[in-house]
Amino acid sequence: MEKTNQNQQDAEKQAAALAAVKYVKEGDVVGLGTGSTTAFAIKALGKRVQEGLNITAAASSVATEKLAKSLGIEILDLGTLSKIDISIDGADEFTESLDLIKGGGGALFREKIIASLSKNAIVITDASKKVKKLGAFTVPVEVIPLAYQYVFDQINLLGGQGKLRIKENKTFITDNGNVIIDADFGLIDNPAKLSSDLNQINGVLAHGLFINITSKVVMSEGTEIIVFE
Repeated sequence: MEKTNQNQQDAEKQAAALAAVKYVKEGDVVGLGTGSTTAFAIKALGKRVQEGLNITAAASSVATEKLAKSLGIEILDLGTLSKIDISIDGADEFTESLDLIKGGGGALFREKIIASLSKNAIVITDASKKVKKLGAFTVPVEVIPLAYQYVFDQINLLGGQGKLRIKENKTFITDNGNVIIDADFGLIDNPAKLSSDLNQINGVLAHGLFINITSKVVMSEGTEIIVFE
């Protein structure tokens, strides 16, 4: 039964990715997110590039850069860009008001920079990611290591339960050389306020609440594509 669900989820991810890639036009600078859903979009873009589409791209992670380059997509240095025409990324949760939790893959800082630079920031998801209220998924907080305990304590003061992210029995280290605290705030009544509160904590590089950044969410449910904007 679980495998069927996984197959359906993957089919939905792929359908959403294919729908989003249609928004990419000749000459665009494209921001590429990170994760299993975005990988479908990168592969579809690679196919269009091989068919003659002329684009350049900025990658949100080392893994994304590697995949894109292997498909013939030219990668630009994110730090040199003043604008991105369109970006495509996934999400861990989203609401109809386009508030998101992202960062399950650990690339939240670069993903946030890319989304902030984008004229058209598109998020692609399967139907399982849509929620009435954010917070069933924990909020990833990227922290400069020497500020770890301070940030951990501040998250507690905000009512969150923090947990250091461990992967394969080791402390997870981001592409930026930092650690991630996955913070459980329960269901979040006011994501904008929590986002602002987290931004005030010294030592936080970025957190996974994406508020007022996303242009549209392209969601696939079964065979149907639904766009929230």
